[in-house]
Amino acid sequence: MKKIITFIVLLASTLSMQAQKFALVDMDYILKNVPAYERANEQLAQVSKKWQAEVDALTTEAQTLYKNYQNEVVFLSAEQKKAKQDAIMEKEKQAAELKRKYFGPEGELYKKRTSLMSPIQDEIYNAIKDIADLRGYQLVLDRASDAAIIFGSPKIDISNEVLSKLGYSH
Repeated sequence: MKKIITFIVLLASTLSMQAQKFALVDMDYILKNVPAYERANEQLAQVSKKWQAEVDALTTEAQTLYKNYQNEVVFLSAEQKKAKQDAIMEKEKQAAELKRKYFGPEGELYKKRTSLMSPIQDEIYNAIKDIADLRGYQLVLDRASDAAIIFGSPKIDISNEVLSKLGYSH
């Protein structure tokens, strides 16, 4: 709700100034038509799957150690129980650390996504900025990600022009 109110206030204040020029882009549409983006997504999916398999393998090892411990617990001395429990906890800790290393907020997947996607996003941003500067647009909105846009005329959608500037004709 705050987002919609903020958008309306922004729009009203902008409209009250002068006749401003606006444009829309559909980032989903643009990204679907940029082959480098699709390749980057495929790479991310592959590496994510590989890393998840490594985490799953450690988790499975921990589960197997625990099941074996449960089956043997009645036959173990106190020292042996402690050693097995420690081994289980260590394996669980290794799995959690590996998961955090790969998938945490600053993990390898985040770094990989940033390194693959930033150049593509920068190229798209620069194309949009060049078109906005050339045409005198003061505001370019993304119709794909902003739910506050209820209607946008196709006449002000510059998505195809952005794709053309990037070298992809549509």
